[in-house]
Amino acid sequence: MPVLTLLASYYQKHSVTVLLLLRRLSLLLASILLLLFIWGGNRPEAIGLFKAPWDKLVHLSWFAVLAGLLDFGLNLRIRFPVVLFCAGVGVWDEGRQLTLPGRSADVGDLIFDGLGILIGILIARQIGKKLLLHP
Repeated sequence: MPVLTLLASYYQKHSVTVLLLLRRLSLLLASILLLLFIWGGNRPEAIGLFKAPWDKLVHLSWFAVLAGLLDFGLNLRIRFPVVLFCAGVGVWDEGRQLTLPGRSADVGDLIFDGLGILIGILIARQIGKKLLLHP
């Protein structure tokens, strides 16, 4: 318990600095996630990595994490740029799959990408509010 008390005390004194650090860390993690997505999606091992229906859960989860990290990190008043960027990544990925042997595009994947984006942004907004309201 003393560690948690110490961390809470530090956060109360330096909440703006800690929040800025967390926002920058989330943008770094989103960048790494995107780079791994681009690199990994072109690998032959990616073919059939996740079987239906688990592939939809992967799409939902991956886009929820990406959108959440970007939304929290950018801290924009409007969500549209994050939604547009993440949706663009989803459309780009489905288009890329058309050019890769053994892969195919799927509208269902785009639907689950969109659901993930919305869930990720909602969760990020709630976390952001809690950090701001309870320093």
